[in-house]
Amino acid sequence: MTVVRVMTRDDIDAVAAIRVRGWQAAYAGIVPQAYLEAMDVGADAERRREWFDAGGSRVDNLVAADGGEVTGWAALGPYRGEPDDAEVGELYAIYVHPDRIGRGAGRALMDAVRARAGERGFRSLRLWVLADNARALRFYERSGLAPDGTDQIEMYDGVPLKELRYATDLA
Repeated sequence: MTVVRVMTRDDIDAVAAIRVRGWQAAYAGIVPQAYLEAMDVGADAERRREWFDAGGSRVDNLVAADGGEVTGWAALGPYRGEPDDAEVGELYAIYVHPDRIGRGAGRALMDAVRARAGERGFRSLRLWVLADNARALRFYERSGLAPDGTDQIEMYDGVPLKELRYATDLA
């Protein structure tokens, strides 16, 4: 059974592995392969330890665990774009270990993200997703989010990739 809880320092190595392996699986054929291959679990974990030890973050990090094993991770907080509206939250990231996709961790995390966003007083939730990430688009749409007509270009190793903004009302 999947349980969602607040991430602890003990989860950092598992979360780093989920993030890196998640990127490498989800973005293969979309993001330049050299960029994906350069991602390093150890370096990601070290950055997370520094962030975690610094404290004071406005980001909520949640993990999905099944039988004590961390299988997914999500991060949310205030929307980083314009306008700076305290009632708008952003899902910064949601990843499930590639070997665990389709077993409910993603759905459990998304439900917990929506609940936590509401607890924080966010009236809406936004996220950015690569336009070519068909699996993620389907997941977000099944989760009640929809494109709001806003897009942007992000560069990955000099390659421009289109991102779509998805949104939903929480109230």
